Amino acid sequence: MEASFIFKQLQFMSHAKPFLSRLTAIAALVGVSAPLSALATNGYFAHGYGVQSLGAAGVAVALPQDALVIASNPAGISQLSNRADVGLTLFSPRRDATIEGSPVPGLNGHYSGDGKKNFWIPELGYVRQLQGPLTFGLALYGNGGMNTRYERNPYAALGGQGRAGVNLEQIFISPALSYKLTPQHSVGLALNLVHQRFAAKGLQGFDQAGYTAAPGNVTNVGTDTSNGFGLRLGWLGQITPELKVGASWSSKVRGRFDKYQGLFADHGNFDIPSSFGLGLSYQLTPAWQVAADYQRILYSQTQSVGNPLQRFLEGKQLGNDGGPGFGWKDIGVVKLAVIHRYSDALTLRAGYSHAQQPIPRDQTFFNVLAPGVVQDHLTAGFTWKLNAHGSVSAYAAHAFSKTVSGQNAIPASLLGGGEANIRMKENILGVAYGWTY
Repeated sequence: MEASFIFKQLQFMSHAKPFLSRLTAIAALVGVSAPLSALATNGYFAHGYGVQSLGAAGVAVALPQDALVIASNPAGISQLSNRADVGLTLFSPRRDATIEGSPVPGLNGHYSGDGKKNFWIPELGYVRQLQGPLTFGLALYGNGGMNTRYERNPYAALGGQGRAGVNLEQIFISPALSYKLTPQHSVGLALNLVHQRFAAKGLQGFDQAGYTAAPGNVTNVGTDTSNGFGLRLGWLGQITPELKVGASWSSKVRGRFDKYQGLFADHGNFDIPSSFGLGLSYQLTPAWQVAADYQRILYSQTQSVGNPLQRFLEGKQLGNDGGPGFGWKDIGVVKLAVIHRYSDALTLRAGYSHAQQPIPRDQTFFNVLAPGVVQDHLTAGFTWKLNAHGSVSAYAAHAFSKTVSGQNAIPASLLGGGEANIRMKENILGVAYGWTY
């Protein structure tokens, strides 16, 4: 691509409609202020991005439907018309734990982590076709998170005080460019600007020498923040008139919570792991379309997430290089969707997704704080075209209840032994308004 051509595109963008600058300002404001926690669906990643995709089990890599496709495959915006999308999701998880078989007085029992039950999650997206083969896009969305609030502290018998729980929030602001190599093939690049927030409470029993390398930096030190950036790359190809195939990859994003350097391995390290996806969509008839995605999330890349609790038995303390963590495994996610264009005005969607279990049975004790165990989602949604430019989309999703029962979960030599069983389920509702022009 010639330098003069690129300059013309940038000049064109600088004179774009005032709507773009207003949307960017709104995105920055929401990025600072919006509470985007409790997104745990596939581990602590969201099961999809954008209300239309979420109604189709999160399928999007080869199925661009709205501007939030940037979060799955930035090459998809080449397939869209000029548009803007604004959405809001109500996320309602239920999480609890049972500890049994422990000889520690007062540790056994049932604990509810539902001190806060409902969370509002906004999303924003914008796409504009530029001159020539370039398309610009911008998306703001919650990538993931986790929230628990135990009014009755599960760790009180070990020295915990007050309520216990964690709150992890991750928000992405992603400007993107997509380039049409040919009419059938496009490639895309998104810059992921990431803001993370984290807080932990009620873990005073672990905030002492012998358990942590940095006493005073494990719990109840307020909310800490971290900023980082990464890249997302994508490709989308029209293989036949009916078949589209896509692929995407997201890099690791560096993160660190200094206030919690005594909790997280590597002195507070909390990187967002890399992930990749493959997708296809097939147009069965003018009215019926099927699609599928495969996503791989590499949780083991983040030591504070992937290292097992049993690192304690190797002489490692919380916060050490290679220290104990939550023991999460890398997971694969399969997503299946069907779309029916019932009429010119109404499009219906449904989907199902299944994820591998990130939390092994011998890692449940620490994951009472972060019981991201749900594996199966059933979704349904629709888009109603209001007029030539505007449409309303909505969806509902249910993550089926899942329990992971502990097996050698509480180290006997360190904490006396016993088991922790963790459970989670979720209901999700979302609505969005889309405007094309």
